[in-house]
Amino acid sequence: MSRPDSPELDEVGALLFRHPFTQRSYPPTRQTPFFDSVDELQQHGINVQDILKLKSAALNTVSGVSMTPRRQLLKIKGLSEAKVEKIKEAVHKVLGSSFATGVEVQEKRKRVLSISTGSKSVDAILGGEACLSTRINVMPVYGEFRTGKTQMAHTMSVIAQLPPDLGGASGKVAYIDTEGTFRPDRIRSIADRFGVDGTMALENILYARAFNSEHQMELINECSSRFAEDKDFRLLIVDSIMALFRTDYSGRGELSERQQKLAQMLSKLTKLSEEYNIAILLTNQVQSDPGATMTFVAGGALKPIGGHILSHASSTRMFLRKGRAEERVAKLVDSPDRPESEASYKLDEGGWADV
Repeated sequence: MSRPDSPELDEVGALLFRHPFTQRSYPPTRQTPFFDSVDELQQHGINVQDILKLKSAALNTVSGVSMTPRRQLLKIKGLSEAKVEKIKEAVHKVLGSSFATGVEVQEKRKRVLSISTGSKSVDAILGGEACLSTRINVMPVYGEFRTGKTQMAHTMSVIAQLPPDLGGASGKVAYIDTEGTFRPDRIRSIADRFGVDGTMALENILYARAFNSEHQMELINECSSRFAEDKDFRLLIVDSIMALFRTDYSGRGELSERQQKLAQMLSKLTKLSEEYNIAILLTNQVQSDPGATMTFVAGGALKPIGGHILSHASSTRMFLRKGRAEERVAKLVDSPDRPESEASYKLDEGGWADV
């Protein structure tokens, strides 16, 4: 990737991504656009007012409209059955057939982005030189307190901004904080480890604090609009995914409603990853599982909260636990293409690191 020393505009006058590494401005990797804006439907007979209604429902891409069922579109104020059918026909004209050959799928997978955890040993059990990637879509990481879940989120917030040859994705980060644990000073200390400018690293992180599960969903929908406007985003972090659900819903009487709302949120996150080629990291809390002491269960007597819905929404999951002294252990619990395995890491001033 070329690295111009001074200009802030590229050859077509587009604003360059301000890279924190060496405090220079680098153009993002030249690739075909990851998505078609919903505005393109106007060329196929959909009026501007109906497009604005789609945007108000956090549907900012043609793919996003395609992923949304008709009955969900009918809930948008002002869209009749006739209009929904017309929109679906226009979407099909833009996207064409959903089927593709194996070669076309292989070419599509070349745009997969990978982001390191900061620990090479943990990266190795997840598939090589980098950990989280857009081939995984959504990855929950769970463990008890002081195992490094939030530290992982902070570390990857910085690494995601680095060039690919340093384990990053040359992009920005969106960070939704549900527990009030985001610390700018921590970002600066991690940035120092990688020799990047702390202020620039913080400028490339879009932060929001969520105060209830409804607000959390609103912020995720807002991310859709942000990603459509700014194509430099490469990572979305939700720390943590279940904390607010635990306080908003209590008892078995509200369990069904909680799980339904959680399923809708996870579905939205998965679609965001597919639409914008964004990697998504979710941290999660744990609870005691008395039944696990009677039989072998990955993670021992602790299990992630959220139930099967959260497990089925992701293909790769990782469990964190405390080891000896300052050592921590990451266990790959579930993966479609990697064996179950463990790796050690530690937490220091620079975030996640090898022991």
